Amino acid sequence: MEHGPNDEFLTLHEFVKAARMTLNSNIWDYLIGGTETETTVRRNRLAIDQIALRPRVLRDVSEIVSRAQFLGQDVRLPVLLAPVGSLDSFDPDAGVAVAQAAGKFGVPMMLSSVNKRPLKEVREATGAPLTFQLYVRGDEAFVDDTVAKAVEAGCQAFCMTVDTAVYSRRERDIAKRFVKRWRTEASGMNYQAALNWYDVERFKSKHEIPLILKGIGTAEDARIAVEHNVDVIYVSNHGGRQLDHGRGSMDVLSEVVEAVDGKAKVIVDGGFCRGTDVVKAMAMGVEAIGIGRLYCYALAAAGVGGVVRMLEILENEVQSAMGLVGVTRFDQLGSSYLHFGAPPVNEPGVHSAFPLLGLDDPGYGGR
Repeated sequence: MEHGPNDEFLTLHEFVKAARMTLNSNIWDYLIGGTETETTVRRNRLAIDQIALRPRVLRDVSEIVSRAQFLGQDVRLPVLLAPVGSLDSFDPDAGVAVAQAAGKFGVPMMLSSVNKRPLKEVREATGAPLTFQLYVRGDEAFVDDTVAKAVEAGCQAFCMTVDTAVYSRRERDIAKRFVKRWRTEASGMNYQAALNWYDVERFKSKHEIPLILKGIGTAEDARIAVEHNVDVIYVSNHGGRQLDHGRGSMDVLSEVVEAVDGKAKVIVDGGFCRGTDVVKAMAMGVEAIGIGRLYCYALAAAGVGGVVRMLEILENEVQSAMGLVGVTRFDQLGSSYLHFGAPPVNEPGVHSAFPLLGLDDPGYGGR
């Protein structure tokens, strides 16, 4: 009898192990690595781990609903499959495979412009909400043409990444002389470097599609974004892959949510990979939580079915955490369910949320 991902994978850390067994060392290091000292990667996890949950008891939690709204559409979990630029490194069907998984499970997906499959193919592969993310590589006409294509493809929103003005130094790759092809082939990087608030103002004056800014890391920039009528503030440090010695995303989130003051939606990513992580972020008032590395592990391990199975396990973790803190819906959560400043129990790292994986084995590329 043939076995599928439902039989093979029972915990999230099993996807990490399977991906390590599948991927060559260059791609593995590209996936798990960050920039320079990888301090920001570690701080992402540290910031999540320093928040403890404050459970309430004697609540009727016999019926837990973990569905949510994402930009006005019903989704099965408030989890966004975040944009990843080299999906073909993990599955030959790249963005199409991820779109199929998103559609089968019922979560939104954000497609990177550094993607080998046409936007139209990705859109046709999923019934889930789809957002297009752009690295600006051309002038205003280039941006307008890209927006028009996204609108034509039925994208729900349009995202501009704003924390990549300069290529970062990812030393895991540099030391091994491994350079991703899209970095060497990319042209027009000066347009991304020149991106500024005028471009945001121009976008909002010209286009009706909701605008997401990905890479916001301070209350100051969040306020400016709101002043420019940005629809969604996406708190992100690129998974620790851009600025070294930055703050963890969850350390940033409180000040951003306060600065936005309900005038825009907020998304966050950066080290999120467990159900309790999702509950913590939802308690802080976000619209959705972006995951990147986690679904890449599942994609590399077992393709479309692997991503769907990973989301099923994550959903189970979310519902378990909701019930044990005493809520049945996300709108019942709030800061009263959180305790800030708890001491972490594991040394933070890209895989510290999976202490049962046995990452002391040198074959896993370290922590």
